[in-house]
Amino acid sequence: MMKRIGIIFGGAILLVIILFGWWVVSRPDRGTTGSVSTHFRLFGPDDKIVIDSFADPKVQGVACYISRAQTGGVKGELGVAEDTSDASIACRQVGPIKILGELKDGERVFDERRSLVFKKLQVVRFLDRKRNVLVYVAYSDRVIQGSPKNSISTVAIMGWRAP
Repeated sequence: MMKRIGIIFGGAILLVIILFGWWVVSRPDRGTTGSVSTHFRLFGPDDKIVIDSFADPKVQGVACYISRAQTGGVKGELGVAEDTSDASIACRQVGPIKILGELKDGERVFDERRSLVFKKLQVVRFLDRKRNVLVYVAYSDRVIQGSPKNSISTVAIMGWRAP
């Protein structure tokens, strides 16, 4: 009986190690533009606001910048802290806009885990066809209950003149 419990316990520990490894490896490597410290931590990195940039995979000529809170400390260092739902987004036309495929309303263009398992920061895109405008919405969701905190940015689809 004790041997069986030991095998189960060992299997559970192995599963946790595998999940933690997957969590570390699967974190997206976005183009981090910069960060500012918001709270000093004696042990581990400080809490901060991180600014990342990313491109819409189906729309060339659009760059988005997202700022988000990142929890520091020991939990933050290990990647197991749950970050807050606070985020802000700004998207701009940076070149000629070329749509590379069919755009579906609510299509995810960015996501990032905000906790080990349950919480995700996402950016989805909509196309306002009447006004010819791309609309990007940043929000956090959770398996059981998401957050109403959100941010929105728009990009008018217009011609582009080279400088």
